[in-house]
Amino acid sequence: MNQHPLETGLVGGGNMGQALIAGLIRGGMEPAAIGIAEPDTARAAALRTQFPGLALRTAAELAAGARTLVLAVKPQVFPTLLPTLAGAVAGANPLVISVAAGISTAKMAEWLGAKTRIIRAMPNTPALIGAGIAGLFANGHATAADRETAERLLGAVGKTLWVRDEEQMHAVTATSGSGPAYVFLLIEAMTEAAEGLGLDRDRARQLSLATVAGAARLAAGSTEGPGELRARVTSPGGTTERAIAVFEEGRLRELVAKAMQAAAARSRELGG
Repeated sequence: MNQHPLETGLVGGGNMGQALIAGLIRGGMEPAAIGIAEPDTARAAALRTQFPGLALRTAAELAAGARTLVLAVKPQVFPTLLPTLAGAVAGANPLVISVAAGISTAKMAEWLGAKTRIIRAMPNTPALIGAGIAGLFANGHATAADRETAERLLGAVGKTLWVRDEEQMHAVTATSGSGPAYVFLLIEAMTEAAEGLGLDRDRARQLSLATVAGAARLAAGSTEGPGELRARVTSPGGTTERAIAVFEEGRLRELVAKAMQAAAARSRELGG
């Protein structure tokens, strides 16, 4: 009998779990090879409707029957959930991938077993459209093959990059994990300001969205850094220079740094 009847098991069917399921299926994995543990029956039914053939299981069943076990629940759930999976993990020896903020591989190993192969991943919400990026860190028991598995799984919803020092995962969380919300806040602020200048809401939103999306695409495809690109737009004595001066006077850089430091500090708090 196959020790791992499921290729991938996801504990948690929220946004990230849903994004990963969609990405894996787009990449060619059969829905029947993917298991989901979701206590919300309505959400579980919706996932089964969206992805026909998806296997509905308990978390313990996934720990015992999946080659790769993805923990896609909130970090506050880990202290009660993971000890209940320790026996199954010890018996089936799945690769465990966590997408929760803050919880270290060492802490997870305390709950699941000292020799558990664990990889931490910090993806972000653009994974919902296949445009995410995930920072990855592997503990000492994870193999080269495990790293490849993690890259394939997270690569199904965007880009991946590895960090060597697990402490850097807090910086990853503060930068890309929480980062989409910073961009959404900027879009929200620009839209509101444009309305204040006389545009109707729809035009204000369209202009703000297209500007942020276009600027990000330009920066991603350019050999120049963001500072150089900004300077090229900022003509001496022009409108952009006047606006940038207001941002600098308001210490925007310091405010961003302070916000990201707060996010990193919260990541550490969540890790206990």
